[in-house]
Amino acid sequence: MINLFQSTTIPALEHSLNFAQRRHELLAGNLANMDTPDYQSRDLSVDDFQEALADSIAAGANPASVSPTTRDQIAYGPRDATEQVVFHDGSDVSMEHQVTELSKNKHLHSLAITTMRSQFALLRAAITERA
Repeated sequence: MINLFQSTTIPALEHSLNFAQRRHELLAGNLANMDTPDYQSRDLSVDDFQEALADSIAAGANPASVSPTTRDQIAYGPRDATEQVVFHDGSDVSMEHQVTELSKNKHLHSLAITTMRSQFALLRAAITERA
């Protein structure tokens, strides 16, 4: 049986959407806890996710084989110098930084949705034999 979806970018786009959704939840949680003393912000590494997804695609594997620990690993490790600021209450949440990251994440999600829509339109055209 031919799996029509595996020969497209749809599985990779699906994982990109799942990643964007999970990251959005974490970033929104950071904003919600901005006034919580000693709260440490959480985030997912976009670079690590994209690298793992690219490696999976290059290896010819199904993008679903990107391990959940790699894809969903929360980055608590070393941060850039601009992100190492700790405020007087012990938290490290900057509203400007979180809103910027939310905006970037929204664009990643929108790009994946738009690309997925075009993939489905191409599949619909192929199935109905219309151009």
